[in-house]
Amino acid sequence: MLPKTHLIYFSPTGTTRKIVKQVAIGLDARDVERHDLTRMDQEFSLCLGDGLAVIGVPVYAGRVPEIFLKRIENLSGEGIPAILLVLYGNRAYEDALVEFRDVITAKGFNVVAAGAFIGEHSYSTDKRPVAANRPDVGDLQKAREFGAAISNKLQGDCNQTTLDIPGNTPYKERVPLGGICPETKPELCTLCKTCARVCPAFIITVDQEVTTKAENCVMCCACVKLCPHHARMMRHPMVETRRDMLVKNCSVRKEPSCYL
Repeated sequence: MLPKTHLIYFSPTGTTRKIVKQVAIGLDARDVERHDLTRMDQEFSLCLGDGLAVIGVPVYAGRVPEIFLKRIENLSGEGIPAILLVLYGNRAYEDALVEFRDVITAKGFNVVAAGAFIGEHSYSTDKRPVAANRPDVGDLQKAREFGAAISNKLQGDCNQTTLDIPGNTPYKERVPLGGICPETKPELCTLCKTCARVCPAFIITVDQEVTTKAENCVMCCACVKLCPHHARMMRHPMVETRRDMLVKNCSVRKEPSCYL
């Protein structure tokens, strides 16, 4: 049986959380503690001296999201094993996984495995789908199998090594965020406040209407995906152009990449 397993994740639309949980199932993790950083409105501080950490995050334009990096500033591990998981929208994870490895290693963890899985793209719509409904049954099965393979590895020699992961250093430049955010269709909106409750950046307020601080939007589209009345949409011209490119070039199914 594995030691205590810490599941640490940032998952605005829930796809990263699904993969983290399935890997934990594959590990046969019994003593599990969950740390959901998606809606953290207070300082997160955690120093792990024993056990195992499974850490997951979505990819934003080929990099680890800055909002996540800020939330794990006070995370550290005293040489304990860490499994890293990223979710990307069927385009490319580029430098995100190698950046993730470097960040978590610098925090004192021993990165023993890493995986890049596919989740429905933030810009995907019913009419222009990009990796729609992923992770699907096949992805979840592969996550469990990956967890089982890691469990076998942990029974053997897990001395500190640098896990070989594709990616570039220095990392690609970040795509600047801010200024673009989802819009609300007033005729569909019931002011239910779901959008405000799921926003990881806490930038949506609901009173007589929905107000979004576009300058702080991370473009995760959680408010779009999770609105029960389909009243939120991302239709900025830049996003529309990007969406067209994704549909044209990224519609062929990609499979998870796992590194042990």
